[in-house]
Amino acid sequence: MTKNDQQRLLADVEAFCEEIRPIEELCYVEHRFNDQLVPLAKKHNILGMIVPEEYGGRGSDTVTYARALARIGREGTGVRTFFSGHTSIGEYPILTWGNEEQKKRYLPAACRGEKVCAFGLTEPDAGSNPLEMQTTYEQRGDHYVLNGVKYLISNGGIATTVVVFAYPVFASSKGTEGKLVRGGRISAFILDTDTKGFSAEDLTAKMGMPTANTAMFEMSNCAVPAANLLGEEGAGFKIAMGTLVSGRISVASGCLGVIEDCLTEAITYAKERQQHGKPIAKHQLVQEHIAAIEMDRIASESLILRAAEAKDASTADPKNADLRSKAELLAAQAKLFASNASWDAADRAVQVFGGRGWSTLYRPGRHLQDTRVCRIYEGTDEILKLKIAAAVLGGKEFEAYK
Repeated sequence: MTKNDQQRLLADVEAFCEEIRPIEELCYVEHRFNDQLVPLAKKHNILGMIVPEEYGGRGSDTVTYARALARIGREGTGVRTFFSGHTSIGEYPILTWGNEEQKKRYLPAACRGEKVCAFGLTEPDAGSNPLEMQTTYEQRGDHYVLNGVKYLISNGGIATTVVVFAYPVFASSKGTEGKLVRGGRISAFILDTDTKGFSAEDLTAKMGMPTANTAMFEMSNCAVPAANLLGEEGAGFKIAMGTLVSGRISVASGCLGVIEDCLTEAITYAKERQQHGKPIAKHQLVQEHIAAIEMDRIASESLILRAAEAKDASTADPKNADLRSKAELLAAQAKLFASNASWDAADRAVQVFGGRGWSTLYRPGRHLQDTRVCRIYEGTDEILKLKIAAAVLGGKEFEAYK
């Protein structure tokens, strides 16, 4: 990607953000899904930022994409979460592990906004440990039959294409309760949501992100063509973990945008708000909050850029295990730090706003509600701390969970 291409992409992202802001403000107050996300992203051609031009995308490197998501993150975690679901963990696994036919069938349409992507890994009883998932598949002739439930899926209710993960069942065997018995290794599939037996339900009882779509969906004897197996059979866990590196960088980048917006809002308000005969920006304890938010910003930005650069290096040399491990570790570190920093920044910005900060009519209060989920999805704080500690201690033999 040339420098001019980078500048054009970021300019298009800026134009999208300026146009989406007033719509997002209204949707947030009305607590409804922002149905202009896809149309406006399509208008500004940012639905395939990381997809190569040959498949209809913009061909962005990870560093530029991280900057784009940081800008989008300023408009709200709900807006950025759509892009993470569609691009970072939706298009990415198809681009990385899909065969040529799959790439041509799905990616151009996704870049044009004709398809919306999602990533179906989490289940009601399988979050931090995807190996505990209960979704199963059986091969029957020229297709696979999927059964199971996926939960808390970003874009899950609006997606036309979902990358889903499932265990094989032992051939025609049944357990003592008459249920199919899972076995073997996880595989990944590209599932079209218009498949018979697929049903989705939007989840609206959320702490934040009312303008984003979050859903659960059920697969009841969904017949998926054999041609929609993603990668090799049994490679699903590798695909899921590899995709989460992309996802974690995207979450971290969005959190940086939250911090940037909180800083801008806090500075503007502190200069305007008068108390005790002077702007509150002149009060030392308010300045403490401003300084802390700035430190959240600069430290997060540094970690994210390092992670993005490491991801680009690993992508350029995919067989290099050391580069891959470095990218995985830095992505975990960036996501852990930035998600906590965004929570801190939003909390401090709310405090600067005082009583007004408690209202979702103002941006800091919305950020505080929305960014909390960033410490949960794409790897909880606890899981990422264990991953980082194991890496520092010396690797797999120090993993706290297997």
